[in-house]
Amino acid sequence: MSNNRVAVMKTYKLLIGGEFVRSESGRSYEVQGADGAFIANVAQGSRKDVRDAVVAARAAQSRWQNATAYNRGQVLYRLGEMAESRRDELVNQVIAAEGLSATDADSTVSASIDLIIYYAGWSDKVAQVLGGSNPVAGPFFNFSVPAPTGVIGVVAPTESSLLGFVQTVLPPLCSGNTVVVVASEDRPIPGLLLGEMSATADFPGGVLNIVSGRLDEVAPTLASHEDVDGLDLTGASPEQAGEWATAAAESIKRVFVHHAGDESLSSLRRLRAFIETATVWHTIGQ
Repeated sequence: MSNNRVAVMKTYKLLIGGEFVRSESGRSYEVQGADGAFIANVAQGSRKDVRDAVVAARAAQSRWQNATAYNRGQVLYRLGEMAESRRDELVNQVIAAEGLSATDADSTVSASIDLIIYYAGWSDKVAQVLGGSNPVAGPFFNFSVPAPTGVIGVVAPTESSLLGFVQTVLPPLCSGNTVVVVASEDRPIPGLLLGEMSATADFPGGVLNIVSGRLDEVAPTLASHEDVDGLDLTGASPEQAGEWATAAAESIKRVFVHHAGDESLSSLRRLRAFIETATVWHTIGQ
């Protein structure tokens, strides 16, 4: 067999509504590794792609919220299984993106998979830990019930291509929110690869949507979109966070901004960030 093969170069696509699509603009951009070498072409998302992703997330939100907490946990656990089965591919992409040693990249992938499993386990425990039964003066039961905020926009961390992606995306997913995430502009491939794995992890289409591209082009549209209920600006610089939080305020949405020094991967602060508390009253039967 001849070894004179033409290289088959991959173009990573956007994940919108459960489908892998090119940008509606037809654009793509080259992604280089930490050493400056070409890795792959990646779809360069547009403002319309962001709007399409929000529409898909809204359409899926009711189904994901109304799934049983156990079912959501199983779906997220399946994502962890898929990541474990393709860990070598993830390790190689983290090495290329971040310039880590093989040992450090393997540790990063292990921590990312462990964090997926951690939040999968939280799915059916949120109600017990963040909810409760309240004492009232009268023949009633009164319950505080955690409920998802809705459609959450996430600006993924720029430097941490995989672990940062998991740290910001999994908490809102496990509590029943749907997510539109803007992947790291310079290091999008590990997050996009995890999105590919979600296609075989039983995620309903639209629950997880990933847009890659130029941050300053797509993030403002996500921040100001009136049908986005919450915004995680972990991946924004202080200047960007201030600007985009102001844009978000025009349509009144929750905004989560990462604080320096809050480095705990499993912080409950992230889990609480996009959970509302509903109060339910019920008469006590005789």
